[in-house]
Amino acid sequence: MSAGNGNAAAYFVDRHLDEGRGDRIAFAEASGLKRRLTYAALHAESGRMAALYRRLGLQPEDRAAMIMLDTIEFPVVFWGSLKAGVIPVPINTLLSPDYYEIILADSRAKALFVSASLLPAIEPILPKLKHLRAVLVVGGEAGEGMSFADELAASESGGTIEASEDECAFWLYSSGSTGRPKGVRHVHGSLKATADTFGARVLGTRPDDVVYSAAKLFFAYGLGNAMTFPMAAGATAGLLAGRPSPDAVFDTFEALRPTIFCGVPTLYAALVAQMEKEMPKGLDRLRLCVSAGEALPAEIGQRWKKLTGVDIVDGVGSTEMLHIFLSNAPGDIVYGTSGVAVPGYEVRLVGEDGREVGDGEVGELLVRGPSAADGYWNQREKSRSTFEGHWTRTGDKYERTADGRFVYCGRTDDMFKVSGIWVSPFEVEQALVTHQAVLEAAVVARRDEAGLEKPQAFVVLKNGAARDGLAEELREHVKAKVGMWKYPRWIEIADELPKTATGKVQRFKLRQLLEGSA
Repeated sequence: MSAGNGNAAAYFVDRHLDEGRGDRIAFAEASGLKRRLTYAALHAESGRMAALYRRLGLQPEDRAAMIMLDTIEFPVVFWGSLKAGVIPVPINTLLSPDYYEIILADSRAKALFVSASLLPAIEPILPKLKHLRAVLVVGGEAGEGMSFADELAASESGGTIEASEDECAFWLYSSGSTGRPKGVRHVHGSLKATADTFGARVLGTRPDDVVYSAAKLFFAYGLGNAMTFPMAAGATAGLLAGRPSPDAVFDTFEALRPTIFCGVPTLYAALVAQMEKEMPKGLDRLRLCVSAGEALPAEIGQRWKKLTGVDIVDGVGSTEMLHIFLSNAPGDIVYGTSGVAVPGYEVRLVGEDGREVGDGEVGELLVRGPSAADGYWNQREKSRSTFEGHWTRTGDKYERTADGRFVYCGRTDDMFKVSGIWVSPFEVEQALVTHQAVLEAAVVARRDEAGLEKPQAFVVLKNGAARDGLAEELREHVKAKVGMWKYPRWIEIADELPKTATGKVQRFKLRQLLEGSA
């Protein structure tokens, strides 16, 4: 590691060898082969990755797409890319071929690393990608592609190139809760910035921690949870390749016995519902839990704490800011709020006129901090409307309480007025999930026969919940909880809610559903 090298790989990977932590486990797989990767092995393998790029003819600033499951190859490819100056682009593993074509063409990726089980979804679009030079298949038969394992083994070791902290390091595509994803460009310094703020000053990640993030590595929340935060401390991250169903999460708890668990509200709701029937093994070392993706309903946080004895630190972050910037903290948790600004960040609320709003008023949340993205790729107008100098518009509506805590009110395009009063879908949803029959809920605006907007609810019921008379019971329940005018005029029972891979409910799809049935 060169003195003063701003390349993030020098800090997160090379530094551990320099400081004598090479034998520590960096990553542990919770399923499949249950392989382990030490910091020394990561250093060596990521060095070979840098050399592999030279063999493939990729240069610094070229893009390499990653459609990869959470296995130990993921950090090898990611950090090896940074060492070579190639820009890795982790992509959601749950997309359709059409979406993959859009993102791969938009990023102009010259190399693609894809897990073998995901290759069938990619193969039909490969001939259409004119910039793509090499497809490397991870963990199985390569087909017409190249075997990642073979190519890596055939590569000599390479070093870590010099880079500025302000140089572009990687891209992430936004989760698309309101539509088509955008390529978000992040610099080397942002990775350490999130580890130094939320990772160190809120979570207090320690070398003896074992972190398990149900949120996957391909998006910002999971990347911090299971990569930068544990690696900054020399700790261990557990990886689960498959879908984080409640049963898979419980199996992972038993296999890893994590000290820190990171999830999303919808997963916590499902886990709580199952834990109330039977508690899983492997929670004996758990000291801290984290939630993000969307606001955590107070009811879920309280039930989790009652069952496990461990609090959930609920916060809010974004792909544009790379991780959580507004959060509760251990010893300072008020369920139903998103807490206060993470040390190192500033937040403010502004109205539609751009002026700051007072306590108890709803405004859009703006944030200023060291991990803000460099902008969107190839979308100048969106960059200008989101990144305003030092401040980043989040698109989230919040209310600040008299004691300085922030309460989530919904997305800017989700809020609507009923009888001239703003209604937060999230507030109504929170009221609905406090009912004993409701597992999940989503609320959107629907026009009545007079053309006026009123709340429509979509609810997912717990197993065994009775439906007879439930709609009227839920309306009265909401009236009692949050106000007479906020109750849902229409209630539809659904098998599931449309969500992004991060667990955010895609209300725009529900609105489209209503428009299609009008």
